[in-house]
Amino acid sequence: MRVFKFGGASIKDAAGVKNVVNVLQQVGHENTLLVVSAMGKTTNSMEAVVNAYFTDRTALQGTIQEVYDYHTDIMAGLFQNDNHLVYDQVKTLFDEVQGFLAWNKSPKHGFVYDQVVGYGELISSTILSAYLNEIGISNTWLDVRTLIKTNDQYRDAVVNWELTQLQVNKHIDRRQLNITQGFLGSDDNNFTTTLGREGSDYTAAILAYCLNATEVTIWKDVPGVLNADPRYFENAELLNSISYREAIELAFYGASVIHPKTLQPLQGKEIPLHVKSFIHPLDKGTTVGKGVGIEPKIPCFIVKKNQVLMKLSSLDFSFIVEDSISELFKMLHDHKMKVDLIQSSAISFSVCVDNKFGKLESLLAHLKGRFKVVCHEGVSLYTIRHFNAAALDSLQNGKEILLEQRGKETVQLVTK
Repeated sequence: MRVFKFGGASIKDAAGVKNVVNVLQQVGHENTLLVVSAMGKTTNSMEAVVNAYFTDRTALQGTIQEVYDYHTDIMAGLFQNDNHLVYDQVKTLFDEVQGFLAWNKSPKHGFVYDQVVGYGELISSTILSAYLNEIGISNTWLDVRTLIKTNDQYRDAVVNWELTQLQVNKHIDRRQLNITQGFLGSDDNNFTTTLGREGSDYTAAILAYCLNATEVTIWKDVPGVLNADPRYFENAELLNSISYREAIELAFYGASVIHPKTLQPLQGKEIPLHVKSFIHPLDKGTTVGKGVGIEPKIPCFIVKKNQVLMKLSSLDFSFIVEDSISELFKMLHDHKMKVDLIQSSAISFSVCVDNKFGKLESLLAHLKGRFKVVCHEGVSLYTIRHFNAAALDSLQNGKEILLEQRGKETVQLVTK
């Protein structure tokens, strides 16, 4: 069985949904599972609904209505019949969102976030499934929350692999085209959980692992995995093939095409991952699989914007050793900071982090009781894999370098 993942950019409007049909007609859709993200920027819009719920209830209804109107316009471009069943199905999903917000008593942001934001995927997959059936491509819609079981760590749930395997075996008919959602799972109480932002790629890998799939294809608006993000770097080049190990390195450092957690389950069963263009579906794209390094072997540039660099030093000039480092990492863990780079000396410690959950102010308050702290917000972390002198020069020119760290094949620069 094959697993295809279509992201929000591929189904952002009616034309995009019709193009998914074009892709399936060109590459086939037998024995295939489609994993679908929310349409366009719907996740951002659903986050705005959550924010309105917590901060401005007067704006709540209007915020929900904007999301509803966006999807209604897409359906109008797909279905000639205004009374098509899909309109009622989508309205029911929006009614569920409003019902939850009306009866919810939990003050926990993460819990509310997962119960609301995940409806973006439920709506998009419902529309796509209905459209495929409408044009004669028979398929089965599956609620991924019955398949992927997790703990209750909302917004970043951990998969229960054993239970997920049982659910996949029970609910997926491998002989037909199936459509389900990315990003979502459910806990033991059947509350919705999410796997982390951009977690739809990970969903595809989880299901592929449990299905012993022959391959996974992520359909993107780029020709494959490039050696640099074309939004930030000129003359980005296509990588034809990458080993699992190299891809995991790139993902760890922040390459945006492949989600960091996606590769581990695929590597475990040596399931090849293809990253291909939904605009040119017959082009080869990039294959990630068992092998050595990358081809062609050229420098790969990765940038992470809006990072935080903290330079810590001991208040009494004592050494920063195991006890203080252990204490520091506990603070970082407690405040859910993703550590991207560390550098230490006898009496100082520098760490570049992603303030993913907005807890920097609280962290700094704790740190300043223990260390002297210099904090730089809004910095950029550049990573070059397989760097050479020319690649390094191209990054250093015109930038203020706050921190540099080099290894044999990788160099990292924090710049302002």
